[in-house]
Amino acid sequence: MDQFLGLVSLVVRDYDEAIAFFVGKVGFELVEDQCIPEEEKRWVVVRPKGAGQGAQLLLARASTPEQLARIGMQTGGRVAFFLYTDDFWRDHARLSGHGIQFVRGPAEQPYGTVAVFQDLYGNLWDLLQMKTVRNANS
Repeated sequence: MDQFLGLVSLVVRDYDEAIAFFVGKVGFELVEDQCIPEEEKRWVVVRPKGAGQGAQLLLARASTPEQLARIGMQTGGRVAFFLYTDDFWRDHARLSGHGIQFVRGPAEQPYGTVAVFQDLYGNLWDLLQMKTVRNANS
């Protein structure tokens, strides 16, 4: 059986504000938004457009004081998410145009072009276009 990472939970303050940010500003698509009334929550999944079987985000509304305290700091201030792109400059311009704050500007690294942005809660994301790795036999 092949395996792949399907969902990653992102603790959010509010479903609708998170959807507005990730769909309206980042450009993700809303995959699922189902009410679960017996648990007083929703099952909300978003993903980058064209992601296929790549990981998707489960937007999980905080429901305890401990969860509320983790919003925006799920990884202790490290980059938490890596948004791969096939056109760094197109996506950097689009995100900047939507008012998304880049905390580290574009940089060429041995592995590709990268910049770090914050989501609406302060979580850090890499916007990353990997360099093409050439096969030694080609």
